[in-house]
Amino acid sequence: MILFDPERKAPRFESVPKHIAVVMDGNGRWANKRGLTRTEGHRAGEAALLEVIAGAIEAGVSNLTAYAFSTENWKRSPEEVRFLMGYNKEVLRRRRDLLNQWDVRIRWSGRESKLWPSVVKELQEAEKLTAKNKGLTLTMAVNYGGRQEILDAAQALVDKAAKNKSSQRVTQARFEKELYLPDMPDVDLFIRSSGEIRTSNFLLWQASYAEYVFMEELWPDFSRETLWKAIADYSGRQRRFGAAVDSPLN
Repeated sequence: MILFDPERKAPRFESVPKHIAVVMDGNGRWANKRGLTRTEGHRAGEAALLEVIAGAIEAGVSNLTAYAFSTENWKRSPEEVRFLMGYNKEVLRRRRDLLNQWDVRIRWSGRESKLWPSVVKELQEAEKLTAKNKGLTLTMAVNYGGRQEILDAAQALVDKAAKNKSSQRVTQARFEKELYLPDMPDVDLFIRSSGEIRTSNFLLWQASYAEYVFMEELWPDFSRETLWKAIADYSGRQRRFGAAVDSPLN
C-alpha cells in the first residue's frame, strides 16, 4: 500500500497546477529491459499510478487525468488488448476503496463503444462510490481519443441543430458543453513519461495552453518525487496565454 510518509513531503512550489494530465508511457519497454512480457510492465505501472496520485494530493493538485487506454490501443495484439481490458477492470475494483479513503473522486472520460461491459460497469461503480468526495478528482481516460471527442462534440451540435431546426452560431462555450466531461478544467501541466515527445491524441482541446514536460523515466519508475520534479519545472515557467511582455535587453 502507498502510504503518506511524513519524510516524503512535497516541497513548496511557487505555483501548483490545478489540472495535470499524464501519458503513462513505457510499461512495455520497462518490462522488456528486464526480460519480462509487456503485460508485466502494465502490472508494474499500477504502483506508479498510485504514487503519482499520492504525490498530486500532497502537492495540492485538484485534478489528475490519466491516459489508461486510447482509441488507438485497439490496434495492439489481441492478447495485450484482452489483458488491458481485464487489468483496467481489476485495478478499479482493487483500488477504488483505497482511493475512496483518500477522498479521491473517480471519473471516466471516453467512449462506451467497443469497451467490455464489465469494464464500463467497474468505471460506473467507481464513479458512484466516490461521487461525493471533495479531494483530488482522478479522471481515467479509457477508450479515449482527443480527435474522436472533438468529432463527437461536433456531431452532437449538428444533431441538436437538426432536431431543433435551428442554426445557432457555434461558440466555444456551446462546443465545450458537448465534450465528454464539460466541466473538466483546462489542463495546466501535461506530463509524458519514457522520453517520447508527442501528445498521442490526448486531451487535444483541454490541453491547448498546457505546459508540457517530457520526462525520460519509464512509467513504472515514476514516483511522487518524479511528479514533484515536473511540478517544479512548471512552477518556474511564465504562462502568458498568447500575451507578451516587452523586455528589451539593457
